[in-house]
Amino acid sequence: MKVIAINGSARKDGNTASLIQHVFAPLQEAGIETEMIQLAGLQIRGCTACMQCFAKKDGRCVLTRDPLNDIVEKMVAADGIILGSPTYFADITAELKALIDRSGMVTRANGGQLRRKVGAGVAVARRGGVMHALQSIQNYFLINEMIIPGSNYWNLAFGRNSGDVDTDTEGVATMTRLGENMAWLLEKIAR
Repeated sequence: MKVIAINGSARKDGNTASLIQHVFAPLQEAGIETEMIQLAGLQIRGCTACMQCFAKKDGRCVLTRDPLNDIVEKMVAADGIILGSPTYFADITAELKALIDRSGMVTRANGGQLRRKVGAGVAVARRGGVMHALQSIQNYFLINEMIIPGSNYWNLAFGRNSGDVDTDTEGVATMTRLGENMAWLLEKIAR
């Protein structure tokens, strides 16, 4: 089994990446392969609503000047997907939103390729607005008929400077439980 995580932060290896690593730990302990894709610097553009993915049905977006198609291929091949984002003005980053819009169109145009995969969102905030960001991620999972595991609290942590989330003990515990629940769910689905 494999879980890929997409770090929607504009900052590579920052707080969002740290949270994802906390989710990865129990997955790895359960023998599940993990991979993180960081969107920082990739400049993924938004969907143009050209509808060519529905016309061609080849599992690809016609926009090819960014790595979106490679990422979608990994998402389709994975058993589980984690999407993570810092909170920017009470929502996810523009980079993650572009990925959500385009990957959602491509996979839905090709028979619902994400259906019944396990999806978990994580979000970081300095202080507030984080619930809306987390909900944006979860809406993507729900419209794609994915299965969302819970945790012992909302999948969020607080921090401003890189590394701050690692001192949010409740946030770290929430991520650990999320990884445990995701591993359990993946195991049950695989049977």
